[in-house]
Amino acid sequence: MLDHVIRDATVVDGTGAPGRRADVGIRDGRIAVIGTVSEPSRTSEDATGLILAPGFVDPHTHYDAQLFWDPYATPSLNHGVTTVAGGNCGFTLAPLNPERPEDADYTRRMMSRVEGMSLVALEEGAPWNWHTFGEYLDALEGRIAVNAGFMVGHCALRRYVMGADAVGGKPTGEQLARMLTLFHEAMDAGAWGLSTTQSSTHSDGDGRPVASRHAGPDELLTLSRAVGEHEGTQIEAIVAGCLDQFSDAEIDLFAEMSAAAGRPLNWNVLTIDAAVPERVPRQLLASERARKAGGRVVALTMPILTPMNMSLGTFCALNLIPGWGPVLALPVPERIARLRDADVRAEMLRRAGSKEAGVFRRLAHFGRYVIGDTYSAANEGLTGRVVGDIAAERGQEPFECLVEICAADELRTVLWPMPSDNDPDSWSLRAETWQHPDVLLGGSDAGAHLDRMCGAPYTTRFLGDCLRGRKLVTLERAVRMLTDDPARLFGLRGRGRVAEGFHADLVLFDPERIDAGKATLVHDLPGDSPRLDSKAIGVRAVWVNGVEVIRDDTVTGAVPGKVLRSGRDTRTVSTR
Repeated sequence: MLDHVIRDATVVDGTGAPGRRADVGIRDGRIAVIGTVSEPSRTSEDATGLILAPGFVDPHTHYDAQLFWDPYATPSLNHGVTTVAGGNCGFTLAPLNPERPEDADYTRRMMSRVEGMSLVALEEGAPWNWHTFGEYLDALEGRIAVNAGFMVGHCALRRYVMGADAVGGKPTGEQLARMLTLFHEAMDAGAWGLSTTQSSTHSDGDGRPVASRHAGPDELLTLSRAVGEHEGTQIEAIVAGCLDQFSDAEIDLFAEMSAAAGRPLNWNVLTIDAAVPERVPRQLLASERARKAGGRVVALTMPILTPMNMSLGTFCALNLIPGWGPVLALPVPERIARLRDADVRAEMLRRAGSKEAGVFRRLAHFGRYVIGDTYSAANEGLTGRVVGDIAAERGQEPFECLVEICAADELRTVLWPMPSDNDPDSWSLRAETWQHPDVLLGGSDAGAHLDRMCGAPYTTRFLGDCLRGRKLVTLERAVRMLTDDPARLFGLRGRGRVAEGFHADLVLFDPERIDAGKATLVHDLPGDSPRLDSKAIGVRAVWVNGVEVIRDDTVTGAVPGKVLRSGRDTRTVSTR
């Protein structure tokens, strides 16, 4: 007997093949039959007019901590994501050295600063009862609703072995050997491989460059070679050039790391903007050079424009503009005084528009900002208005106008920058870039930057755009890009397609309605901390390993997800 039958759905199976009408029967967590199902089942439902697709695979998340207080990985699960890749950017919660209990606090403060996670939520929402990476994975086993796999963070490896010297220091030969032992132990326990960062934007809770930024090429290549000694492993890496354009040295490093491992290396995020036409070919040069060297470098890129709010009062992307950090780190009264200084603003604008600002130049179009929540009588009626319009009425330059609005709220004003790359040429360039064999959709950062951005709904918003919006790709191809493509990159066994024998990770949705709701601020984290959330529209149901976990945008309470371990749940994707 079957457990459940989904009858008369239009099955879009993830391979790119045309959708077809069929019944799908589930038994023991797997897809047992596709076609006309006559075998009896415990339950069934009519899916006439609905699309049945494989569960979506998000290749870049930071759900490492959130899964402890939110086993449903919301809102990703609501939007059809059934498998998440975590442990990215060099940051993981394990391993932790049992001889230094203070390392857990250091890790929490680092994650709060660098990934925008609530410190209170990190302190109160996770048990922190592990030391080894395997113990961390075991702590999640049997209590999550999504499938989740995790890389090992380079920063955690360095901190475990080197302690405080991990920031600023180089490992001795003995320390590097210990780091390698730890790394091998983690991959033996099921870690997916190595994640690391050399990005200039990544600082710890003390404002110092995170540990992996102090690693030289020899250390990175040594760890990369270790990745290749384990089945079903990968590399994920971030360098400064990911934000704009790679240097020659960064291109060489990526190619050498991937070739040394004989495994794919993915990075994020490829920003596509027709106003900077030289960026895409420059960034994809890393992929070309890697293939020649016997490796493979894959760029992640988002198929939507992710809304992101800003503030002059709290740490956000504006702090990462060169020269802005010191001003925005001042106490609020001093910060307001400095921002009101015309010479200071002029210098800030100059730095924001300079080449060194890279992709952050996009944030300098202050006349395009929309005012969000306000907190003073002086700003009454400004919510929803464009700064450029207000500045014209007041006879002010846009940045000056924005500063005065924020100053009236003691810098608590919420700001929404409108993207400068929402033009036909940029969308055309995106569609063209998506065809490249080393470009993959993803980079949501779901689970991070919780009160500033909400990338998790990219799946449903992209599908809605493909069906009723710009229609840049067909539905079948869009589904493949969200399912089979990332599943094949990671070598997921039996996932990413609607096929007999595959795990029953499935999404049932209405093609006339599929979309994502507006990002709204909610206070549902431990300690009543805020985050941005987005409702899923048109998603009828989601199954993970054959168990229903979402019905009409509501979690069912079931936790059938698996911790996906390298080798057992992933096969090797070799570049050789």
